[in-house]
Amino acid sequence: MDLLPFDEYVRSLHRKRMSAGVLFRDGAGRVLLVEPSYKPQWDIPGGAVDADESPWVTAVREVREELGIERPLARLLVIDHVPADDRMPEGMAFVFDGGRVTEEEVRQLALTDPEIVSVGLYALDEAKGKVKPSLAARLAVAVDAAARGELVLSENGERIAR
Repeated sequence: MDLLPFDEYVRSLHRKRMSAGVLFRDGAGRVLLVEPSYKPQWDIPGGAVDADESPWVTAVREVREELGIERPLARLLVIDHVPADDRMPEGMAFVFDGGRVTEEEVRQLALTDPEIVSVGLYALDEAKGKVKPSLAARLAVAVDAAARGELVLSENGERIAR
């Protein structure tokens, strides 16, 4: 068996995109969504992991940029494999627990990022109509993981392990 030279082997490795999002929820179980200016669907605070950046650093950075707040992350709730589609290569989505927020805290957010038009708290059923189906599924898994105190592995928003 012929082995590739190390540099050639490294160049042949597959690359995956990564994103990190943060689940904030209120006492009624509603989740915090952000309305981006650059796409029709709403999202949770978060974004693409930059080169040489870990998902947890991305999550904190994106919350600071999008919501203007500094908040420590609690724990990792979901690791989701997202399959490739027509527009995007396959990837990994991480969802971290941002903890509880109140309606008053959400109203007082000073949105300065031009990428974010508005924010709001929504029940999971309401959120389904605002976000992509894969994120709606991932949100349901994340809310359940937060309630159970567990980490969930999923495939395109569908739980694969308990």
